[in-house]
Amino acid sequence: MRRRPAGPGWPPAPPPPAWDGLSWQLSDVAQLPRMRAELRRWRIVCGLSDFRDRLLLVLDELASNALRHGGGQVQAAVRRTGDAFLVAVTDGDTSTPPTPAVDRDPAEGGLGLYLIVELSTAHGWYVDGDAKTVWAVLPPS
Repeated sequence: MRRRPAGPGWPPAPPPPAWDGLSWQLSDVAQLPRMRAELRRWRIVCGLSDFRDRLLLVLDELASNALRHGGGQVQAAVRRTGDAFLVAVTDGDTSTPPTPAVDRDPAEGGLGLYLIVELSTAHGWYVDGDAKTVWAVLPPS
């Protein structure tokens, strides 16, 4: 795994162009199992079980963070970016950037953003109007 510090926050940046994929409208963490099941069946990643698991983990972490902390409706998406995949999650909290936990007991959680940094080749966030999008790019290997 690549060692890059998550820093006090994620960099503000737009994601790379992406197309073809899946998306979900979410309003409750109870919807996450359905989202994960649909991604598992997605034909593009079916044959790549290890990659599919990493993709599932990043999608689940970003979506659950948005549902717990972001406010409002959440939109989650997985799309292709050439030979990689973009995971992007949008919520209504435009005033709070994604901020990794600092000096917290790991038993209390808060390590998801660090994990996403380790698994991704690029990550960031941006605000557009009344929505914030947090994103990460995962290579297939």
